[in-house]
Formats: sequence, C-alpha cells, structure tokens
Amino acid sequence: YVGTVNPNIGMAEVLRDTGRYHCVFAVTNDWKSRLESIGFEVRLIGQPVARDATTNRMGSAESNYKEIEVSGVLENTTQLENAIRANEWAVNLGLKEITETDPLVKAIIEDLKPDVIISDLLIQLPSIYTSGIPWIFSWSANPLSLNYGYPDDILPPAFLGLPTNSGTEVKEKYRQQVWERRLPTNSGTEVKEKYRQQVWERSREKWYKYRDQLVSMGCPKLQEFLIWTPSPYANIYMTPKELDYTDIRPLPDNFHGFDNFKRTENEDTFEIPECLKNRSGKLIYLSLGSIGSGNAELMKRLVAILSKSKHRFIVSKGVNHEKYSLADNMWGERSVPQVKVLSVVDLMITHGGNNSVTETMYFGKPMVVLPLFGDQYDNAQRVQEKGFGIRLNPYECSENELLDSIDRLLNDEILAQKLAKVVSNVPRDRGVPHEPYFFSCIRDGGVLAPDYHDCAPTQACCIRHFFTQFTTK
Repeated sequence: YVGTVNPNIGMAEVLRDTGRYHCVFAVTNDWKSRLESIGFEVRLIGQPVARDATTNRMGSAESNYKEIEVSGVLENTTQLENAIRANEWAVNLGLKEITETDPLVKAIIEDLKPDVIISDLLIQLPSIYTSGIPWIFSWSANPLSLNYGYPDDILPPAFLGLPTNSGTEVKEKYRQQVWERRLPTNSGTEVKEKYRQQVWERSREKWYKYRDQLVSMGCPKLQEFLIWTPSPYANIYMTPKELDYTDIRPLPDNFHGFDNFKRTENEDTFEIPECLKNRSGKLIYLSLGSIGSGNAELMKRLVAILSKSKHRFIVSKGVNHEKYSLADNMWGERSVPQVKVLSVVDLMITHGGNNSVTETMYFGKPMVVLPLFGDQYDNAQRVQEKGFGIRLNPYECSENELLDSIDRLLNDEILAQKLAKVVSNVPRDRGVPHEPYFFSCIRDGGVLAPDYHDCAPTQACCIRHFFTQFTTK
C-alpha cells in the first residue's frame, strides 16, 4: 500500500545515505519501477507484470483503490459500521497474505539472508516471526491503532475517531452517532468488551481461523481479536510528538515514536503553475490520498465547493483523474509531489492519512481534515482536539462549513504561532552525519534507548540514533 511504502522509503533513504546499509524492498510489482528509480534493490513478491511508466509515482494506488472500494469502507456510513468493515477487510487480508504471500516472503528471506528485517504490515507473517532473524515492527498508521497488537484499556478503540478527553460536547455528539448508546471513553473492561464483541461479530469465525493458522505456522497465540504480535526487539511508529497519545497511554520500553519518516522526493521538482502564480488568494493543497482521491464523485463535490473560494488550489486528482475537471482557481494532476507541494502552500485539505498528517505538521501547515476510513478518523479527531486543524465530514459538510473553516484556520494567529513552534521542534535536516551502528547491535541483541521524539535535532539523526542505541549483550 502507498501509505506503508512511502514512509519506509523515507527511513530507507536515511539508512542508505549513511553508506553503511544496503536496503532491499520486498514488494509487489506495482512498486518495482519507482523504488529502482530512486536507487533501491527490489525483490518481487509474486510475478512481474508489465506496467505503464506513467504510474511510477503512484505505485500501487490503482490496485489499492480497487481493493478498498470493493470492501465498502469508502462508503458514507457510520463510523461504527466503517470500523466493522475495516476489521472484516483486515482479517480477510490476513488470511490471504499468510496463504499466498508468506511463502514468497519466506523464499526471499532465505535467499537474501538479511541481518535485520523491518516489517510494516497490518497483519502477521509467520515467515518473519519464525525466521530467526531480528526484526523490527514498523507501524505507519495512527498510533491509536497500535491496540491491534498492544491492547490497552485507557484510550478509545481505534478507527472510530472518538475524542480522548471526556465530558465535552463534541464527545457526546460522537458517542451518540458511533456507539448508539451512552458509553464514556474511560468505560470499564466489561463495557469495552461488549463493544469489541459487536465490532467483531461479523468477522469472529474468520478471526479464529486466522489466529489458528498463525499458531500452526509457528507464531504465538494472539489475544482475542488482535491482529499482530509486537516484536521482542523493537517496535517503531510515526506521529508528531504533539499528536502522540503517550501523555494518556504509556507504551512499553521497546516501542519508539518518530515525528515522521518523510521521504525526500529529491527526484521530483515542483514550481507553482503559471495559471495560479498571478491569481490572488492563499495557496491550498487538496488531496484525499492515493485511495480516497479515487472517489471521483466526492472529488467533484469538493471541487464544486472550492471553486467558490477566493483562494487558489493545487489538487492531487487521483487514479480517476479523467472523470472530472477542475475549476479556474485550480491546477492538478493525477499525482503531485506532495512533499514539494507542502513546502509552498498555506494550508492543506487532507483525508487524514498518517503520512499526510505527519508531513503537513513537518511543514507547519494548518489542516482541514476530511476522514474517509480507518485511522483517518482518529487522526482527524486528534488534530482537532490538539488545535492544529478542523475535522469535517467530506460527504456532508456544507459549502459554508468548508469555506469558513479554511478562512478561520488561515486567519488564526495563535495557531500560526503553535505551528511555528512545531516546525522549530521537528527534526528537519536529513544530512547531519551521525555514527549509525544500530543494525549491527540489534543483530547481536540489545536494549534500546527511550523515546525518539526528543532524541536528536534532526530527523536523520533520530533515525540514526535509533539504529545506534542498541548495546550489545
């Protein structure tokens, strides 16, 4: 998936650029051309398929969109129903992957014999767990959903977008919509168990099949309705410190947060298009992500509203780009170099994917978040409750709501100051040298230093520090 490969490109760039590590990606054919074009070795999972070179930037976006569309999670429904569908999709994915993909990954591991494996998957692959090779679990989604491998009774369940604070008016609103009964976020174990039973009702038997299949292939028995087992070596996740949940729910010592794994996109260039340069108004970036932007009808709706704005818009049009046109105050293409675009715009309208949120925070831009499915609800809620943006329903927000939200954020001087502070705190320079010896140490076993939000003054240093702070036994 685009959302998992892109942050791993960012991490791999840092490791590769030290000159000490050779990073190899095991991916499907969708990603072969792009990864090789930026200098990485690729081992294919499955057979190569001829692809149009113009899809290079998009990677697996087209196939991802088709798969997610079939699952129903892109439909405008309740968040509870969306969470149920997301769980169905995850279990079906797990059953498919351990049957079809795991043997292929096992063959790659046996042939490559890597020193360390970084696994960024929603589900568990026995070939990695049983390989005997040290492995790092990497989580590219909102960290609230770490509870699919590390359960807790403090935070709300993932994928529902419930507020973390109690007793507020907005929380009561979502309580009624999502839970359909009065359940506080700090409910006891019995109440949360009832919720879990409801969410997993449709997928219960498939989940037991998934768990039993993993056990039969050498993996530990999962707790009920969990999807993966944390690595005993190290578990890393990506979210800005300002949006993390560790102030509410502490994590074990072998879980480590990074502000971002932003890729460089050095192979890309971007200049503000001529058709927008001489227009008045602020410059705004609209992207619903590699999957959400494929919903042409929703994109048409948003374009129609934004056409009435006094501002200018850069639009990532998505895989169905040919099915709609842009207004005069807009320019867009099927895909645009997001990291480059974010550096020049004043605000982002985003679906709330974890890459987009972390990258937008990196550049200190306010956000209007229009969540569509999965962890996007949790990111949208966290951004709003932490005061870095506004959450709206993309299907139901009115013209005035969207346009007023944009102007309110652009004119918010206090928010501008908050974001400037974020920019000053976020690790930025990828080029500062720092001795990296993490991999050699993890290969021999060791213990990690704590939280990496504050570990170093640069993103590259943070990643290098992480891959440095194991001490040999």
